[in-house]
Amino acid sequence: MLLSGIFPPITTPFYPEGEVYYKKIESNVERYSRTPVAGIVVLGSTGEAIFLSDQERRDVLKTALAAAAPSKIMIAGTGVESAHGTLQLTEYAADLGYDAALVRTPHYYKKQMLPANLLAFYRTVADRSALPIIIYNFPQATGYDMPAELVIELAGHPNIVAIKESSGNLDKVKQLVEGTRHIKRQATVTETFEAVTPRMLKAAAAESEKQSRELVSVASLAGSAESVERGAPSPVHADSAAKPSSSAVTVVGKLKTRQKEVGFQVMVGAAHQLEPSLALGAVGAILAFASPAPMACYEIYAAFKDGDNALAREKQERLRLASQRVVGDHGIPGVKYSMDLNSYYGGSSRLPFLPLSGEQKAEIEKLMAGIRS
Repeated sequence: MLLSGIFPPITTPFYPEGEVYYKKIESNVERYSRTPVAGIVVLGSTGEAIFLSDQERRDVLKTALAAAAPSKIMIAGTGVESAHGTLQLTEYAADLGYDAALVRTPHYYKKQMLPANLLAFYRTVADRSALPIIIYNFPQATGYDMPAELVIELAGHPNIVAIKESSGNLDKVKQLVEGTRHIKRQATVTETFEAVTPRMLKAAAAESEKQSRELVSVASLAGSAESVERGAPSPVHADSAAKPSSSAVTVVGKLKTRQKEVGFQVMVGAAHQLEPSLALGAVGAILAFASPAPMACYEIYAAFKDGDNALAREKQERLRLASQRVVGDHGIPGVKYSMDLNSYYGGSSRLPFLPLSGEQKAEIEKLMAGIRS
């Protein structure tokens, strides 16, 4: 699976009394779907997943996926402390139709999180998961920093396709990129080399089948002979929805796909280091700052991909301080208030997070002035 690009890890909105506000999940996801982000992460750290009940997690996953555009890669945060619990939530996400699972490092029993434990954990999950696995390393939150050597060893597993490296350590990003360079895999992409997932293929086939049924219905009403006399198109059989047009291109409905070689994909989680991370070989990013400012983050990525390094660095500098202060210092309440400023729904967070003070809000308003959403 190709994972290049920018992914906002969406927040979980709440009513003032603390219940999940599912309608606002829908509206936020619909709006992200209209931006050029590559996909959306649901139940990441920014989503306060650790504060949700098991049923709330499932309901949030279901709500977000139903609101997302078929063209967006949908990643479910399914990591919990045990392999058993992680697999249960991953199976649920797979049944819904998610494209990949983001699995954070277990960390509660830190002294026992030795290399053998982590190897067994991730290999067990990857062996049994119907979804590709993305390792999630976030030492600022977990207090556990997964060694690069361990990630490199796990990268050889065929169902472990990427890492979200959120330590902010550029030397580690470089080590991960260089240490996994030998891994080569095939990913399905469009003719313009954008990601294609099984969910997208299924949607394309379903649309093709729907159009075929409509053509058959029109032809039967008008009479097949009359249809031919008038030059109407012949009905397309449903079994023609997916067919190879050549050795290189496969057609599914209106979707033309091909194969692209990809390696183990290193993604980062620090918006203030996006441009230098891309320069070191990261393929994209899952950024909390992309929740209030997806366009500002995407513009850095797009400038870099276009080869305009000066513009990428200029755009990086514009959001450097804001991303550090809003995400790194004010945390999820800061992210949510920034969303409110940029016409997304942020709202309140659950305790033990506290509401922002007037002074904190004023600082965020100043930092976010002019940053595109």
